[in-house]
Amino acid sequence: MKSRIILFLSLLFIVSSLNAQVTDSPKFGKGLFNLVGKDSSWTMKIGTRMQFLAISNWEEGNSNEANFLVRRARLKFDGYAFSPKLKYKMELGLSNRDISGASAFTSNAPRYILDAVIKWNFAPGFEFWFGQTKLPGNVERVISSGNLALVDRSMLNSRFNIDRDVGIQLRHEFNLTDKFVVREKIAMSQGEGRNITSGNLGGHQYTARVELLPFGTFESKGDYSGADLKREQTPKLSLAATYDFNNNAVKDRSNQGSYMTIDDGDGFYETNITTLFVDAMFKYKGFSFMGEYANRDADDPFAKNSDDTLTGDVVQVGNSLNLQAGYLFKSNWAVTGRFTNIDWDTDITGRSAQNQYTLGVSRYIVGHKLKVQTDISHLEVNNGNNELMYRLQFDIHF
Repeated sequence: MKSRIILFLSLLFIVSSLNAQVTDSPKFGKGLFNLVGKDSSWTMKIGTRMQFLAISNWEEGNSNEANFLVRRARLKFDGYAFSPKLKYKMELGLSNRDISGASAFTSNAPRYILDAVIKWNFAPGFEFWFGQTKLPGNVERVISSGNLALVDRSMLNSRFNIDRDVGIQLRHEFNLTDKFVVREKIAMSQGEGRNITSGNLGGHQYTARVELLPFGTFESKGDYSGADLKREQTPKLSLAATYDFNNNAVKDRSNQGSYMTIDDGDGFYETNITTLFVDAMFKYKGFSFMGEYANRDADDPFAKNSDDTLTGDVVQVGNSLNLQAGYLFKSNWAVTGRFTNIDWDTDITGRSAQNQYTLGVSRYIVGHKLKVQTDISHLEVNNGNNELMYRLQFDIHF
């Protein structure tokens, strides 16, 4: 499979070179190179990025565990076709974590495709998206993993996010006043996550998000980036909420998690699952703050066989709060602190509440395109073993 992808990319490059001109090499971090059709009817920017991670964990009662890994290794393609109003994006993940999850539901194939989406600006302020990409969920999930203020996202995101899916999205943006910007985003998707080939097993998933920017837009889309690298000269604020309804969901975390099988794997348990996100982003002169709240609920969280006996699977219902603040010094060193609380419904999930405290330091050499980040986290688990985690990560983006 890997050889097929390499062959495809090689053929793509050869064909593109025969029918296009390569523009001047872009600046570092702006892509490897840009292709432009001879008649300017299409463009393609090709880029890549890598993250190298060292991680060490100490858990009470257990020995230390340490790992070195390529956390992410990705290829990115974007541009327009026929008209600048018709854009596209494709992103492929090549690291083990990116392609893991092969199963009967993905035709037992690695999950290489992260994004494969077309974006049509069919009217002023409107865009219609079709394909596989991130759903308009919590702000931390939509921030690229390469633009984070800490080594990785929070536990709120890993336990509650709705990630990527295949479907359609309609996005709209307008000015309420000269500065006040409002964005609306709605989506209908398959409801089982990315790269699913054996679906749709349950119903469909419906997502709606509203973003309010009362002081105007952030510099360089800073509301979807971690630290305040642009050092906003006036206060900038984003307030947003997302409501997600997954009709007859068959996974225990909406479109994420494990399938809830019944009757020895011959079928699937279905229940309606709702997820709510409320989040905020604030930046001003190097200071940044991000806050998120998440809630997941289900009509009937206990999975049952056809004879109403319990299968043992349950929907992971509960709440989470994530608070993060940081400051970027003029030397481009940054300090960031984060607190995350996971409050599971213990009566349903049987899981204990968790609190995690994280302190991180970052050195931005060329913004997010070339940086070194390190952080240390302390995880407190009610009725469980506490854990200490240290991470060091190097990012490079072309």
